[in-house]
Amino acid sequence: QVQLADSGGGLVQPGGSLRLSCAASGRTFSSNPMGWFRQAPGKEREFVAAINWSGGTTRYADSVKGRFTISRDAVKNTVYLQMNSLKPEDTAVYYCATWTGSVWTTPPEGVYWGQGTQVTVSS
Repeated sequence: QVQLADSGGGLVQPGGSLRLSCAASGRTFSSNPMGWFRQAPGKEREFVAAINWSGGTTRYADSVKGRFTISRDAVKNTVYLQMNSLKPEDTAVYYCATWTGSVWTTPPEGVYWGQGTQVTVSS
């Protein structure tokens, strides 16, 4: 019932910036959190950032805090992930998601995933 269209990935040099977008449509609820996860080849999918649509509360993984910023545009029903000071270890497929619970409910339950967008940080 929920469709998430994530985009904005690409190739960027270390220290560079990139902004990911996630447009939500279908049966969405403002009370449900949204966020980003990432998965590198051979590794488990890990939490990156989350935002509470109703309250504006945000949470970040320690590895990205201070470098990444999650935000929302209520009019466009879109979530963004601004990624600055990118490192090679940030290379992964990034997945937009929405789930039941709160921004602290990770791993998520009742989750809907975007198709994923590839982020590659390399010189």
